[in-house]
Amino acid sequence: MVMTLPFEVGVVVRDLELMERFYCDVLGCRTERRSRVPESVGGPAGLGGELVVVWLKVPAGGCVKLILPRSGRVAARVAASPAGRPGLSYLTFHLDDMDPVVAALPAAGARSLSDPVVVRAHGRRISFWADPEGNVVELVDARAGAPDPGHSN
Repeated sequence: MVMTLPFEVGVVVRDLELMERFYCDVLGCRTERRSRVPESVGGPAGLGGELVVVWLKVPAGGCVKLILPRSGRVAARVAASPAGRPGLSYLTFHLDDMDPVVAALPAAGARSLSDPVVVRAHGRRISFWADPEGNVVELVDARAGAPDPGHSN
């Protein structure tokens, strides 16, 4: 397994504009892009539903993702999920091949939060897990080909 991109951190926010200004104006981050994550991706991925995500480039490298639930109904579902509490939400690792990591996680005490375990979105495969202490970890790889044998994706 090789990590392919710098480390990312996801932060669930209540006020997207306020938090974006804070990280950009005070800490020198730069807005890279904005995206709407549809419920059809956010739900199976374990994020609760439809979200708005703003990717902020950190001056020293890496990325902070600001995550805003789109509606009260979705916000309530997200708030009930491990990734849904306001504040630090999850750590993202970009890998060249997530399959060996996904295979090793259950034996290491992690539990899958995605259903199916690996979800395809925007030409990538993603999978959310709770580590042994309940912290949320996102795995991402750019391989969106046919499912591997034994995977529920």
